[in-house]
Amino acid sequence: MRLVLVLCLLAAPALAEDTPAVPKAEDDGFSLMEEGMKLVMRGMMSEMQPALDEMGKALEEVEPHLKELGPKLHQLIALIDDIKNYDAPIMLPNGDILIRRTAPLVPGPDVLPQPGPNGEIEL
Repeated sequence: MRLVLVLCLLAAPALAEDTPAVPKAEDDGFSLMEEGMKLVMRGMMSEMQPALDEMGKALEEVEPHLKELGPKLHQLIALIDDIKNYDAPIMLPNGDILIRRTAPLVPGPDVLPQPGPNGEIEL
């Protein structure tokens, strides 16, 4: 998906190089503005092209790692439930990061820990 986005961005300058239409006499003001805007856009694309090329190379290098990370992210998203239920993260002086839940979690009967053979509960 990211590769398709990068390819679309890279192909944009080639698609932008249309032959200019002959302006009509009554549209001189707008055609001059259009030409100016085309020049600005071409300039921006030519300046952005090296950065887009580097971004494409970086995405190609990272893609295998993202594929490995995908299932773990799905598990994390399933645990989080809804991000609106949490406050902003806080870093403690010892380096720990706390993310407090604002809405209390209501556990279902299958989520509650079951007591062991001696009555202890594993946390």
